Amino acid sequence: MTDSLKGALFVAGSGMRAQGTRIRVIAENIANQTSTADTPGGDPYRRKVVTFQNALDRQLDLDTVRVRRVTEDPSAFKLQFDPNHPAADENGYYKMPNVTGLIETMDMLEAQRTYQANVSVIENTKRMVSTTLDLLR
Repeated sequence: MTDSLKGALFVAGSGMRAQGTRIRVIAENIANQTSTADTPGGDPYRRKVVTFQNALDRQLDLDTVRVRRVTEDPSAFKLQFDPNHPAADENGYYKMPNVTGLIETMDMLEAQRTYQANVSVIENTKRMVSTTLDLLR
């Protein structure tokens, strides 16, 4: 296989790994969008965000993508009033996670589309290799 085809597979694979991590983090955010604290005044689940960085593979001389880190979103929690909630403070308010379902849904769609684009690159590369081998027979 030529270096350019190997490179295409390697870059697409790194993109799939990165987007796979992003999809898992978004799924965790969605699953915890109603997870509140158990104690009065405690903090609920805090949204997580994935950041990426370019990475140079010196052996293949390729720029790839990788997860730089997963961090917590510092945005404010939403307050809800329910004096009977276990996490309610002395004023009857408790904190809700800083997760917005619509934003997570849009992020998930973008991550899935990017993941699928990388799958298409791999499928097309495999098809090119197969066609080349057929021509050589």
